Amino acid sequence: MAEPLSSSQDAPNPPAPEQRVLVTNTHGENLVGLLHHTGSKKVVVLCHGFTASKDDGIIVDLADAITKQGISVFRFDFSGNGESEGEFQYGNYRKEADDLHSVVSYLYQEKYDVAAIVGHSKGGDVVVLYASIYNDVPMVVNLSGRFYLEKGIEERLGKEFIDRVNKEGHIDVTNKSGKFWYRVTKESLMERLNTDMRAASLSISKECRFFTIHGSADEVIPVEDAYEFAKLIPNHKLRVIEGANHCYTAHRKELCDAVVESITSIEV
Repeated sequence: MAEPLSSSQDAPNPPAPEQRVLVTNTHGENLVGLLHHTGSKKVVVLCHGFTASKDDGIIVDLADAITKQGISVFRFDFSGNGESEGEFQYGNYRKEADDLHSVVSYLYQEKYDVAAIVGHSKGGDVVVLYASIYNDVPMVVNLSGRFYLEKGIEERLGKEFIDRVNKEGHIDVTNKSGKFWYRVTKESLMERLNTDMRAASLSISKECRFFTIHGSADEVIPVEDAYEFAKLIPNHKLRVIEGANHCYTAHRKELCDAVVESITSIEV
């Protein structure tokens, strides 16, 4: 099931060797992941954001920072994204939470100790939803997740998106050069609008240690959303990185340090 991709035994400070791993989700689709094995069975799972992948810069940098602490990392593509099988969907929060459960279950089956799940942006919402459904990981880190899922849609889909999707059944989104990017179906739009982050936050066990990290200058998801998670999730710590944007472009080291600090912190 796992095939080695690379080995850096001759390097002076070798990075954790990567193994390509296929995990089958509940729909029979193969999810493609990379396991950075440090020699430790303690592992952190990294979840990418909307239209991103396991090779997103933030995910790769986090994997590097965490493995330097001697902790193994698993990063993967959600179904319909990156190299994984399946059709890309606009909403898909519940399915992505189920994809994550397939990954976590696989790692437990392989005798790994899943120490934390970490998600950026949409991946942040997925880990919130995951923690509200599956009480099987001790720690969750939400990076710049959106609390108010009804917001941020008009910026992507344009005004009167509800009328358009009701009339046409879907909306096709193009990239900056005008080429087709992805299709938003009425079903996937409704799934997003019906995903309740408030209810999910209130459903998370107080036994689960939860961290939210957000940039004060986030131009995609306002930092106010982070404060909403902080109000509702029982065992929660909030860290706001001053001046950081949504992708922590100029604050990547601060982000990585904050995530490592959260993962390695001891519960008081």
